[in-house]
Amino acid sequence: MTDITLILGGARSGKSRHGEGLIEKLAPPWAYIATAQALDAEMTTRIAEHQSRRGRNWSTIEAPLELTQALLDVEQSSRPVLVDCLTLWLSNLMGAGKDIAEETDALTATLAATTVPVIIISNEVGQGIVPDNALARQFRDQAGWLNQTIAGVADNVTFVAAGLPLSLKSSANE
Repeated sequence: MTDITLILGGARSGKSRHGEGLIEKLAPPWAYIATAQALDAEMTTRIAEHQSRRGRNWSTIEAPLELTQALLDVEQSSRPVLVDCLTLWLSNLMGAGKDIAEETDALTATLAATTVPVIIISNEVGQGIVPDNALARQFRDQAGWLNQTIAGVADNVTFVAAGLPLSLKSSANE
């Protein structure tokens, strides 16, 4: 299996747990590319919660900005990889003043050429109220466009709500 799977959902929807369950159906070892940065106590707690679910068959690669390079590095080891999460990566890129279109193009090209299974977690942030400030609206818009782009190259797209997965796109149906 060299499928690319995009898993979307809201905060605390169960999307990461669902992605971990999918990848654990494949032969270990597995790679976990983490884009989060522990910049405050809440994020430190969230990261620790995610780490506690992973056993010794997982290796973690921290890639808050260099997601594309991390994927290329993991591919050389032929391990299935889970990326958690695309929207944190986006916020890191925006904070660092990176060119979002250029970074998205590089990621898309890497995913299109990958030879290992990749599961990507991303937040669906466009279903709530319109944010009250320009930066938050820009983030919401960029996240929507990024999710659409990655969904376009993904073989499978799943939306998770209340811990329940809903298939939006499946390579099994093609």
